[in-house]
Amino acid sequence: MGEAMTYETRRSEIETYFDRTAAETWKKLTSTAPVGRVRASVRAGRDAMRETLLSYLPADLGGCRLLDAGCGTGALAMEAARRGAEVVAVDLSPTLTGHAAELAAAEGLGDRISFVAGDMLDERFGRFDHVVMMDSLIHYEPADAVMTLSRLAGRTERSLVVTFAPKTPLLAAMHRVGKLFPRADRSPAIVPVAKARLLEAISREPALVAFRPGRDARVDTGFYKSHALELRRA
Repeated sequence: MGEAMTYETRRSEIETYFDRTAAETWKKLTSTAPVGRVRASVRAGRDAMRETLLSYLPADLGGCRLLDAGCGTGALAMEAARRGAEVVAVDLSPTLTGHAAELAAAEGLGDRISFVAGDMLDERFGRFDHVVMMDSLIHYEPADAVMTLSRLAGRTERSLVVTFAPKTPLLAAMHRVGKLFPRADRSPAIVPVAKARLLEAISREPALVAFRPGRDARVDTGFYKSHALELRRA
């Protein structure tokens, strides 16, 4: 009950922040519009991380069904669709999923991607070959992040490709004072976690016993710090 309540509470905070407080900021951040130095470093980091996660997926995704959990403005979902995947792209923010659907339609990809505003754990989305979660777990406590992975693992045939916030001195300090980018007092805090601790927790989760850690890589572009991890079904 405690883990579920923590997840539900934080999910509500994230939805409020990204749909009401920061939606326009994230639209601009994920576009090609000019931004300041700090946001430019975050944009560069996110672009590099998206390419890293995509490199963990097959170049040909024809016949595959993919969940983009926490899709934001849809850049990763659109690239997966270009590779042939049928994509369900989910985000808590109706504002961002609506914007993403418009961008996908303009690229001629609207028929390959279903953009949905909702909870990434909704079982009605069905089963997937691959699940991608780019910076979707970084606001949750490690126990809730592992719970999320375990819930999705039962409906995933091939791989879970995720990111987590690495426990660096900078991120640990930011977590202590409750600050992160984008800057706003109401923004939900990032929760840094050590890689070894996360892998240990994953190894103890019965629902994840069929998955093995694969490739991993850290992206650090100044104000963007995130760590990619591939979990492959054995």
